[in-house]
Amino acid sequence: MTTDGTLADHLYEAALVPELWTDTCERLAAEIGSSTASIFTVDGHGTHRYVTSRNIAEAFRQFANSKLRLTNIRAQRALERSPFAFGRDIDILTKEEYEQDPIRPAFLHPHGMEWEAGCVFQEPTGHMIAIILMQAKGRGHFSDEQLARLNALKPDLARAAYMSSRLAFNEARSMTEALSMLGLPAAVIGDSGQAIAMNPEMESLSPRIRTGAGNRLVFESGGASALFNEALERYRARAVPTVQSLPMVPRNGAPALILHLLPVRRAARDIFSRSMAVLAVTEVGKVGAPDMRVLSGLFDLTPAEARVARGIALGQTTETIAASLGISLETARSHLKRIMQKTGTTRQAELVLLLSGLSAPGSINGSGDTA
Repeated sequence: MTTDGTLADHLYEAALVPELWTDTCERLAAEIGSSTASIFTVDGHGTHRYVTSRNIAEAFRQFANSKLRLTNIRAQRALERSPFAFGRDIDILTKEEYEQDPIRPAFLHPHGMEWEAGCVFQEPTGHMIAIILMQAKGRGHFSDEQLARLNALKPDLARAAYMSSRLAFNEARSMTEALSMLGLPAAVIGDSGQAIAMNPEMESLSPRIRTGAGNRLVFESGGASALFNEALERYRARAVPTVQSLPMVPRNGAPALILHLLPVRRAARDIFSRSMAVLAVTEVGKVGAPDMRVLSGLFDLTPAEARVARGIALGQTTETIAASLGISLETARSHLKRIMQKTGTTRQAELVLLLSGLSAPGSINGSGDTA
C-alpha cells in the first residue's frame, strides 16, 4: 500500500470514528513534514471546535475560548485569495496585515510556532472548515513542494470532512426515528437552535409546536418559548448541560405537555456534529409507569438504572426499590446517583417530575410489553 493510500485510509476512518482524528492529524503532519496539523470548524455564532496534534492542543484551547477568535481574518482572506488551494499566511495576508496580526504573538509564538499554511472551505450547511498546519521556529516556512503535496491531499481531506458532516446529520435523523418507534414526538436541535431533524409525531403537534423562520421551533406558549431559548443559550455557552423539563399549559381542549430537552453529549473530538440537544415531548397524565425502553433510550441508562428510575417515578423509596429488586440499599443509592447525573437532576422530586408521563402508547406495565 502506498503512503497516499495509508493516509487516505486514516482520513476516512476518522470520518467514521471521531476519536481517531487526533492521530490522523499527527499522521498528516508527519506526511507533510510540518510541526503540527489541525482541523477546526466554525459555526455562525463563531463557535470553534477543533482536533489537532497534541503538541499544539493547549494553544488551540486558549484560542477557541478567546475573543480574538472573532477578529481572526485568516479564514476570510484564505477564501478570498486562495479559495481552492492551500496557501501560506504570508501569501494570503498583506504585509501590513501580517505584521499587525495579534494571533501570532498571543498564541503561536508562546507555543514555539512561527509559520502557517492552510486551506478553508465551506460546508453546504454554511459552517466553515479550516485545515491548518504550522512550522516551529527555526524550521523555515512551507516550501512549494509541501504546498503541492497538501493540494494533492485536499480532495481526500475535503471528502472526509464532508462525510463526517453528513453522517452527523444522519445520526440526528436516526435519533428522531428511534423515539418515533416509542411513540414520542421528538426533534433534534442544532447548534444554531434550528430543528435539523423532526419525526412525524412532532410534526403532528403543529400549531402548538411548529417550525418558523430558519427552521427554529416556535411554541404556542410564550413561557415555554422563553424557557426553551434560555436552555439553548446555556447549552451554546457550553455551561454544564442539564436536562430541562419545560411545561406547556393545556389550551383549547389540548392536554398539557412536558418538553424534555436532553443535551447531546458528543464525543470530544467529534467536531463535525451539529446536534446540540434532543427535544422529546410527553403528555401530562398518561396512565402507566414509565416505559423501560424510553428511560434507557432517552437517558442512556443501564437496565438496572432504568428499573431504579422507574421505581423512583412511581414514588417508591430507595429502601423499597432495593427490597423489590433484590439489591442492597447501597447499590440502589449508587444507581440513583448515576441516574441523577445522567438526567441532570439534583433533587429526587425534580427527577420524579422529569420522568412523569414517559410511557409509550400501548404500554401497560411500563416494561415495554404491550397487550
